[in-house]
Amino acid sequence: MTFTIDPGAATPPYEQLRSQIAARARSGGLPAGYRLPTVRGLAGELGLAANTVAKAYRTLEADGVIETRGRNGTFVAASGGAASRQAAAAALEYAQRAHRLGLDREAALEAAGEAVRAVYDGT
Repeated sequence: MTFTIDPGAATPPYEQLRSQIAARARSGGLPAGYRLPTVRGLAGELGLAANTVAKAYRTLEADGVIETRGRNGTFVAASGGAASRQAAAAALEYAQRAHRLGLDREAALEAAGEAVRAVYDGT
């Protein structure tokens, strides 16, 4: 398993690592149940601080992409499970709040679409 970190990139190293692991987990390149390296092991391999790798792992765990099993290690979570549930809950919360704010359906969808474009396209 090889990850590439560009120290000169505008994107912070932890985000570069997080996005690479997430993309590989989604594509099946890292199958569910795959054991990831330890924080210290991966940090040493990539020439990063352990806290940088730990931050990426914490974010991935919060997103449901990976799961930590205590002393047994960190593993790729079952695909779609927790991440899909969390995304659906966030979408419902957004829709309810947009409704309370008085936005009509089209305005709420447009605002959500703009947010998604900003995150995925960097615009």
